[in-house]
Amino acid sequence: MMRKFAPILLAASALALQGCATTTPTATIETAGPAVAVEAPRPNVLLILLDDLGYGQLGVTGHQIIETPNIDRLAAQGMIFANGYAGSTVCSPSRISLLTGRDTSRLSSAANDIQLRAGDRTVAHTLSDAGYMTALFGKFGVGTSFGSTDPMAMGFQHWVGLMHNIQAHRQYPPFVYTDNQVTFVPGNLAGAEGSYAQRLFTDAALDFLGTQDGQRPFFAFVSYTSPHSEMAAPEEFVAPYRGRFAETPYNGLAGPTPAGQFPEYYPDPIDEPNAVQAGMIAALDSYIGELLAKLEEQGLADNTLIILSSDNGPHSEGGGDPIGIAAAGPFRGGKRDLTEGGIHMPLIARWPGTIRPGRVEDEPVMFADILPTLATLAGLPDAAEEIDANGMSLAELMMREDAQLPERMLYWAFARQLGDPNSGTIGITQQAGRIGNWKAIRRDPSEAVQLYNLANDPGEARDLAASYPDMAADFAARFDAELVEQEAYR
Repeated sequence: MMRKFAPILLAASALALQGCATTTPTATIETAGPAVAVEAPRPNVLLILLDDLGYGQLGVTGHQIIETPNIDRLAAQGMIFANGYAGSTVCSPSRISLLTGRDTSRLSSAANDIQLRAGDRTVAHTLSDAGYMTALFGKFGVGTSFGSTDPMAMGFQHWVGLMHNIQAHRQYPPFVYTDNQVTFVPGNLAGAEGSYAQRLFTDAALDFLGTQDGQRPFFAFVSYTSPHSEMAAPEEFVAPYRGRFAETPYNGLAGPTPAGQFPEYYPDPIDEPNAVQAGMIAALDSYIGELLAKLEEQGLADNTLIILSSDNGPHSEGGGDPIGIAAAGPFRGGKRDLTEGGIHMPLIARWPGTIRPGRVEDEPVMFADILPTLATLAGLPDAAEEIDANGMSLAELMMREDAQLPERMLYWAFARQLGDPNSGTIGITQQAGRIGNWKAIRRDPSEAVQLYNLANDPGEARDLAASYPDMAADFAARFDAELVEQEAYR
């Protein structure tokens, strides 16, 4: 039985979950309600991030073909943020926002070539300071200088994965890093395709979880690299989707003329690219199911907060067809757009005994809120302010369904980088902001603001700026101020 609410479909039935008895140290969460404080055990944290997954590509968000039973179950056992947002419409600024607790107004750049800088403090640093074991599995992509911006310099005590975005765009990498040391993948040498990247990352995360005994809290960040191109998945996951989509074969460099976006980068032809991408998502869902099972096996599920999301909207690279596969669901646009399709993401959280199963939360939230949330739950509520993060803690919102966040503007900026002709005009910063149900977009500081009411128009089809000139002017003034603030962080 499914319960519909705009614009999400969510399973109404949920498995009954038992609360946990734990000796884990507790954190005091100050609340604005009748209670003075809420005592909660410091949870383990499993943060799962998918790469270029569109809002609409899950069963729980309404896809009619792609099946994601494990992710759907995760949502049914926890909560879904109906208005959850990534940090940006492209990978690097979005992931840095997640790691640092800052929206794009406080990043050094709004372009996709941004990197962490030596001295930046991340959520991994914060949780390490709180006594957590911290580990990363999969894509890092936001720091490539060993000793200053690599994962271990950025607070992770252990990691297995790929350092650079270029490496991470290959589904059968010849090597991975293990604690900054190169580890060759025998099955993938000399162009062989024997070891799928997402399988490698999952196995490393399973090994880590298998060593956890509940005596010390952990923060495990599983950072998958699909369904981003390169589009490939084991045939066992692709086969169920063959023949189920309208398909336009992707020729890459095999035809008389190059096909699609970045064919030199993704040269291999694909006969059924939509089926392949569906198989990539099915593979992720299967691997996530293994992670959930491992937590149960280790007796850790009841005191582990799981957060799952995607870093930005769906891509059209390497044969990707976001329109044909309904990747963005009810939203307009995709990756590199500041319309909802580029930034409005699935955002799911499960914490048995604390988050009510089947809950839907309408409060708009974003990646910058994750660091303050985890810092609060770890017992360091002032940590976010100390590192100049400007996200808000969602801890109270998770614990009390009547809690509300103070009114604020969620903000995004996106600037073109050299070498990416799809991201706009060099030197121009696109901006978007949301206050309540109102969303504004400005594609160029010299252009007028576009204004939308997302409650009535989630597809952003009707520009209401002319009907609400004062509100449009207010957003424009806020956007001007954000550009000034960002200059201080360059």
